[in-house]
Amino acid sequence: MTMPEEATNTMRALKGLENGNPSVRLQAALAVGTDPDPGSVGRLIARCAVEPEFYVREMLTWALTRHEALMTVPLLVDEVRAGSAQARSQALHTLSKIGDRQAWPVITPALLADADDEVARSAWRAAVVLVPEGERHEVAVLLAAQLGRGGRETQLSLSRSLIALGEVMLPALGAATTDPDPRVRTHAAATERLWRDPDAGFEFAVEEAKRIHALGGAGRKEP
Repeated sequence: MTMPEEATNTMRALKGLENGNPSVRLQAALAVGTDPDPGSVGRLIARCAVEPEFYVREMLTWALTRHEALMTVPLLVDEVRAGSAQARSQALHTLSKIGDRQAWPVITPALLADADDEVARSAWRAAVVLVPEGERHEVAVLLAAQLGRGGRETQLSLSRSLIALGEVMLPALGAATTDPDPRVRTHAAATERLWRDPDAGFEFAVEEAKRIHALGGAGRKEP
């Protein structure tokens, strides 16, 4: 029996996801997303776990968002719970793009404090998208507990996530500005500066926070 042309095209595209040329993989992911097929979801998620190229992973995420959340979200949640670090990070990133709050239970305190920076960063971004209104304060407290962690990119991701929560994060952020750890205090103060002035660069905000702490807090502006 001859297979329908649509099925043949889907199979060809899915095979292209394994090609050694990243441009071919990119086009394959685009093709799968352009013509969504429920049978492609598992292959797309599996490829996210091993795809080395960032821009191809972004296209894989886009392709997944083109499918029904009823099909994608449960599989992505399973990936967050049991996948490799890259699989978990990309699954969380995709869940944040889908924005379906049925995925919220997978965002646990342990996940927000995950030892892998990329997983944690993706979890922070997903949390601020998926969190129910009544749990925003709790999420702010959990995110504030990560202040001072990692390098510039990790710290900037955390600052942006806290700011995305809105005013509910201000008490937790304010408490962190008096933390005994200078890295926590500096990161908290830099985040506070970005909250007040979104156009301020993160590096500038960090340097200003260091200067203020060196002066013992003199001249600090209120938010």
